[in-house]
Amino acid sequence: MTWLYIFIGGGLGSLARYLTSKAAENWIPINFPVGTLLANLLACALLALLVLGFQSRQQEYAWIQPLLIIGFCGGFSTFSTFGNETFGLLESGHTVLAVLNVAISVIVGVGLIFLIRSKA
Repeated sequence: MTWLYIFIGGGLGSLARYLTSKAAENWIPINFPVGTLLANLLACALLALLVLGFQSRQQEYAWIQPLLIIGFCGGFSTFSTFGNETFGLLESGHTVLAVLNVAISVIVGVGLIFLIRSKA
């Protein structure tokens, strides 16, 4: 049954990523993958909060963890799109933006998880 929760969460997370990316493109129309960055950073923060929230109640919420942590956060974040968009920036000669995208994604993403989880 766990696979069904992951499947449903992954679909909902993918839809949320798509909507986040489209909203960001309309709101901030620049030559930078803001939507993917935003989705990935939000997924990092949400994952950290969920891990903290379920830490003391793992058995009680055993069914929802695969739905939200593996499924939703996994579908909401997207390493493949991040890689493809970063390559596109490099390919079009925007090396500084590509490096900035990698640096912000990794440093801020891991930093969010560190800050949130270390507060526990």
